[in-house]
Amino acid sequence: MKQCKIHTGWLVTAMVVILLVIDQIIKLYIKTHFYLGESVRVTDWFFIDFVENNGMAWGMSFINKLTLSLVRTVAIIVLLCYLRNIIKAGTHRLLYIYMVALVTTGAIGNMIDSMFYGLIFTSSEPFYVAKFVPFGQGYSAFMMGKVVDMFRFPFFTFTWPSWFPFWGGSEFTFFDPVFNFADSCVTVGIISLLLFCRKELEALGKKEEVLDKKEETSDKNKENLDTKNEEEKA
Repeated sequence: MKQCKIHTGWLVTAMVVILLVIDQIIKLYIKTHFYLGESVRVTDWFFIDFVENNGMAWGMSFINKLTLSLVRTVAIIVLLCYLRNIIKAGTHRLLYIYMVALVTTGAIGNMIDSMFYGLIFTSSEPFYVAKFVPFGQGYSAFMMGKVVDMFRFPFFTFTWPSWFPFWGGSEFTFFDPVFNFADSCVTVGIISLLLFCRKELEALGKKEEVLDKKEETSDKNKENLDTKNEEEKA
């Protein structure tokens, strides 16, 4: 059993490292060969579009950069601790372990951009390709770098009927968001967990309920003990 856990741990580690290397190779190539906003048509439904964002999946952004970086750091630490625990426990399916590792990999991949890209690159600009600079002389501070996105899959475009509320007459493209390899890891991991690992997720929810009940019981016992002590003093 111990050898099996060690074997699983090494496999997960290798998977994470390989995927991170792939993610960073793609990003480094785009960062050093494309100017900001440059678009290359591969097929009618696949484009390489170089954009940057503050670090949320699929280019979303509704909180400031520093707060986002801190939240993501905490999330990654929690995921890594949880991943270590489920590998050590040896009671979960490999599929579940790999999918948790996949989500963790995606989070780390985008975090690397935020941590270091601002320190080692000049700023990407329209018609200007970024270059490597000595460490610490880049366009931003530690944890403040922008995440590189590049993949866009506009599978089809249609126009909403004029009578349709809010969007009537406007064009809609599916699927238009620009994303990166790390985003894909997070998305595939989460969807796979929801589709194929429901038992593990339900068990995780039940475990939290048990812990909550234990905390409630402990609080009640403490209150009863305090009440008993007060009565004895009286």
